[in-house]
Amino acid sequence: MIKNLLFDLGGVIMNIDRNHCVEAFKKLGMENPDSFLGEYSQTGPFGDLESGKISVAEFHQALRPLLPKDVTDEQMDEAFSDFLLGIPEYRLNALKELRKKYKVYILSNTNPIMWNNRIASEFAKQGGNLSTYTDGAITSFEEKVMKPDARIFEAACSKLNIKPEETIFLDDSEANTKAAAALGFETIHVAPDTEFTELLKDKGL
Repeated sequence: MIKNLLFDLGGVIMNIDRNHCVEAFKKLGMENPDSFLGEYSQTGPFGDLESGKISVAEFHQALRPLLPKDVTDEQMDEAFSDFLLGIPEYRLNALKELRKKYKVYILSNTNPIMWNNRIASEFAKQGGNLSTYTDGAITSFEEKVMKPDARIFEAACSKLNIKPEETIFLDDSEANTKAAAALGFETIHVAPDTEFTELLKDKGL
C-alpha cells in the first residue's frame, strides 16, 4: 500500500534549463561551464557544493580563478540559480491535493545557494512555504551525499520515517530511479515533456 510520494525537485516539480545556466556563466566570462554543469549532476566546485563538501564561501573562492576578477559573489549565485526556471502553479496546487491522501516529500540533489533563495521563493509565491506543499525534504548538501548513491535514499527513509515498499519515488534521471528501485522503492521515471500528475493518474493515484 502506497503511503508516501518522494519527489525529485528539478525536472519533476521545478522546470530547469542547464543551458540557461551555462550561458549565464559564459556571459560572466567563464570559458568552460559545460564541463561542470550536467543535466542531472554537477562536477568540480559545483558538485562539491551540492554534495556538501564545501561551503558557499569556499565555492565562491573555487570559482574565482575561472572568472574575471570583477565578478561578484552575488553574480556567481545568480548565474548558478539560472539553472532554475520556476515551479508552475498548477504543480504546486497538485502537491497540495496529493497531500490530502499521501505524505509528500522531496529528495533533491541541490545546494544552499538555490535552496535558500530561488527555490524557497518559488514555494512562497502563493503565500505559503515548503511546508505548505510537502511533509519534509532531504537535500544532498545537507546529507553530504548525492543521488544515485544509496546512502541518500537510506537517509530519506531514516529521517522521514518512510519505508521503500510504501513509497513511490519520482525522478527525471533513470540512474536515480534504478538506484531507488534496487532498494525496494516503487519508481516513476518523469521523462522530458511529461507531467508527474499524469503519470500518477496512470497508476490510479
